[in-house]
Amino acid sequence: MPRPRPVALQLPVDDNPGACSVPRGGGWRPGARWARTDAPESTDVESQIAALPAHAKPPMRELGRRSEAAVHPYRGDAPAHQAMSVEATVAAFHASPLALIGKVGRREEVVAACASAASLGIVVGMAATHARALVSDLDFRPAEPEADAALLDHLALRAVRRWTPIAAATPPDGLWLDLTGCEHLHGGEERFCQRLRAFCQRAGFTARVAVADTPGAAHAVARFGRAALTIVPSGRTVEALGPLPIAALRLNSVALTAGRKFGFETVADLLPVARGPLARRLGLAAITRLDQALGGVAEPITPREDAEVPVVERRLLEPICTAEAIERVMGDLLADLAEVLQARGLGARVLRLVGLRIDGGEQVVAVGTSRPTREVSHLLRLLKLRIDRIDPGLGIEQFTLVAPHTEPLDAIDLGAVLADETLVRDPARLVDVVAGRIGARAVYRLAPVESHVPERAVIRSDPVDAPGGWPEWVRPVRLFARPEPLARVIALLPDQPPRRFEWRGTTYMIVAGDGPERIHGEWWRRDAEVWAVRDYYRVEDDKGGRYWVFRRGDGFESETGDLSWWMHGVFA
Repeated sequence: MPRPRPVALQLPVDDNPGACSVPRGGGWRPGARWARTDAPESTDVESQIAALPAHAKPPMRELGRRSEAAVHPYRGDAPAHQAMSVEATVAAFHASPLALIGKVGRREEVVAACASAASLGIVVGMAATHARALVSDLDFRPAEPEADAALLDHLALRAVRRWTPIAAATPPDGLWLDLTGCEHLHGGEERFCQRLRAFCQRAGFTARVAVADTPGAAHAVARFGRAALTIVPSGRTVEALGPLPIAALRLNSVALTAGRKFGFETVADLLPVARGPLARRLGLAAITRLDQALGGVAEPITPREDAEVPVVERRLLEPICTAEAIERVMGDLLADLAEVLQARGLGARVLRLVGLRIDGGEQVVAVGTSRPTREVSHLLRLLKLRIDRIDPGLGIEQFTLVAPHTEPLDAIDLGAVLADETLVRDPARLVDVVAGRIGARAVYRLAPVESHVPERAVIRSDPVDAPGGWPEWVRPVRLFARPEPLARVIALLPDQPPRRFEWRGTTYMIVAGDGPERIHGEWWRRDAEVWAVRDYYRVEDDKGGRYWVFRRGDGFESETGDLSWWMHGVFA
């Protein structure tokens, strides 16, 4: 007897939907009613949509519009947890009083102190022994002027690339930014200063920002002004510098001592004094600093230079489309690029060749090297491996060769070569050629890592680097990245190797075994490895195959493992 067919659910259809714009019988389509030729005006449609109940209104995405701005695909707010972690790190760093100690002459002095240390009486220039005696729990750390200078140089380079083309570092703790002609790009001077302080706060720094007519005045107001953000109006430099101490003019210690001797405390005290007597009292350098701050003497900013990417170009009289012609152009471009790299003392690590076709399309190929080089023959050999990937179409009329990644390349020491000494051959050229054929990721060298866990004891490294020393542990020739489970294992607990197991659907009968080699988990990584134990065995089956298997657990305590068996490697 045939089974009865299920009855379809019939929903009731309201013949009078009222003000609802959904067509009778369902099947609503966005815009179907007002898309007809006899559709009402758009204002009527909007009013009809507004009159609909909340559950019947069509979504904004179906109407082809949004009521909110779309999120930028490449620019988003930092995760909340990341911002909180930065703030927590900065707060923890400034929780205890901190002072930096540096060697000045023959004694150690305080070269920098945080606000908490300053409130306890620690000042710059104080002897380190005096500071330790004054505050017993003061956190003393050695000053690193080289690291500070490197950080300032990095910030100056970032400023050149993102904010203004003229930026320079002013060691030990400042930056000069010339906003002339570019302040409108950042919403004005005040808005740019606020964004700059927010950037420094996100990076974990406290910053004081000042804008003035001269670099000297901005330097003085930023360090000795009352507010963390000060914008000196144009033409009011003297008024802003007047109440500041004379140390704001970047005077040396001799000039500062002389100024205190003659009663000069603020910059306003220096202004009415004639330049001749003032120069005899404080020195000519102090007069120069004063004139630079007031704008009487120019103080140009030497900007941080952003190294340009080496690039060469060739425009052809006629388009080319053969491999021989493209190879000839590659050789010419490499010869020109080698001269540019040699003049800068650089070597190329990555080359990108761009060919512009007559139909407007571009053909781009790239090669990389293991070490910086500017040898034309070697680079040409690598580029020739990419000719078959270039589709010339109707012809290529312009070529551009760019070296986006370069590194310093000095002269090669040929003393050992001239002395006929045996040298270890550099595998960099061979690696480059092989990587050009099969891919850079397919060429690597295994290097040991300090770990007892077998799968963590090996890492892929640069094939050019010298191999490190390997431990004398017995390990299989082929070690699996992840152990594979064994089934139907027969073994005598707690210390005997397995006598039989199944792996990948095949049964193996074991005739010999050696072990166990006990390896404990790395408890500092995660809690699950605190008591974890593996017992490894080298076993041999009746067909001569040798395998490396292990059992989880020591056979006594359940916390050490579940007594499951795993295959981890195969011997030769």
